[in-house]
Amino acid sequence: MTTSAIIFLIGRNMFGGYFVMMGLNHFGNHKMLTGYATSKKIPRPSLAVYLSGVLIFFGGVGIITNMYPFASLALIMIFLIPVSFLIHSYWKNSDPMAKMTDMTHFFKNMALIGATLMLTAYVLI
Repeated sequence: MTTSAIIFLIGRNMFGGYFVMMGLNHFGNHKMLTGYATSKKIPRPSLAVYLSGVLIFFGGVGIITNMYPFASLALIMIFLIPVSFLIHSYWKNSDPMAKMTDMTHFFKNMALIGATLMLTAYVLI
């Protein structure tokens, strides 16, 4: 195995593992995340938390195992895009601390979207 292949494997496992852990968090902290989704006026917040947990959990597992990589990356994108704009819409916050927290999460998600796009391009090659 080449050095670049090893580096890619480590990165793929770290990237996918992040989404697996966050998916598990959606189930383990469902009540708290439902309250947060409710405060952001997300329709059917309990269902939204479960659905988003399923999306990122299975997306992460697919990335780690390299099974259905295109579909797995699509699941991640289906999660990241609406969450970034509906949950982490920092431009709507008047509280400076909440604004800073949401801005951090929004731009973190933009970076994750960028990484997802790069991996998608790699899968399509």
